[in-house]
Amino acid sequence: MAGTKIYEMTYDGIRKLEDELEMRKVEMRSEIAERIKQALSFGDISENSEYDDAKNAQGENEARIMEIESILKHAKVIEDDEISKTKVKIGAVVKLKDEETGEEDEYTLVSSKEADLFENKISTESPVGSAILGKSKGQTVDVRTPSGTLKYKIVKISKPK
Repeated sequence: MAGTKIYEMTYDGIRKLEDELEMRKVEMRSEIAERIKQALSFGDISENSEYDDAKNAQGENEARIMEIESILKHAKVIEDDEISKTKVKIGAVVKLKDEETGEEDEYTLVSSKEADLFENKISTESPVGSAILGKSKGQTVDVRTPSGTLKYKIVKISKPK
């Protein structure tokens, strides 16, 4: 298992994946099976687009189920006491100040598997996430983006509430 990737994740991220897995195994499998059954009732499947669509949906759903199961199998939960208030680590809540505009934003640093910009959860692999990882409060970081280099000051590091 030397080549197995370990996914550091928050409890919230694992819970969301478990919920998605349950929904896919129970609800989506049932819905897709019903779609296949209905498409088969139309007769000849050689030119049956409903059947093809349902089988494609089934394949995509099963692939996602396998992916989630693999992630959960190799997930390592970030415990609350592992989150530092002095250095930016996965699981930390970080307040950043844009040095150019003075605007402040707060982000939670998470794994790539649980990143969600709409919830201000950024990946440790994103440009901002990778630039602030391991840095301390008060430090200024340069973030290289496709639109240029941005400067952020780390204003505050805290644990999630």
